[in-house]
Amino acid sequence: MRFLIVLLFPAVCWAEPATVLRATELKKEPATDAATVSTLAENAAVDAGERKGGWVRVKAGAAEGWVRLLALRYGGTAHAGDSGAGQLFNVARTGSSGTQVTTGVRGLDEQMLANARPNPAELAKMSQFSTTADGAAAFATQGHLQRRPVPEVK
Repeated sequence: MRFLIVLLFPAVCWAEPATVLRATELKKEPATDAATVSTLAENAAVDAGERKGGWVRVKAGAAEGWVRLLALRYGGTAHAGDSGAGQLFNVARTGSSGTQVTTGVRGLDEQMLANARPNPAELAKMSQFSTTADGAAAFATQGHLQRRPVPEVK
């Protein structure tokens, strides 16, 4: 039985279902200046695999390449009530139990942050990622998320 699980494990690791949040380029390599293989449409279904930095290798039909991690919404994450085996496979696939996400910034020191200047062009790009309160509520409902108050950072 152990031998069978070891043989099936690579297949389990590869097929993590996800959808593309917005139209995005499928790159040949995990880099912004890499050649574009094709363009994936918004809400396209993909199978996510290997992660490298902020990039994820995906399969979309016959096409295979790399997309930015933040361009994907993953399905099949652990929810309250999942079996222990389900959570174990989620940890094996993603390295996380699905109960906490942390994002950080590396490579910036205190002086760089103190000398930071606004960049209106980048701010305009970021506005693409905003949503309405109704959109956020629908996303939370779909992901079985519960509302929790978060104190304002001062």
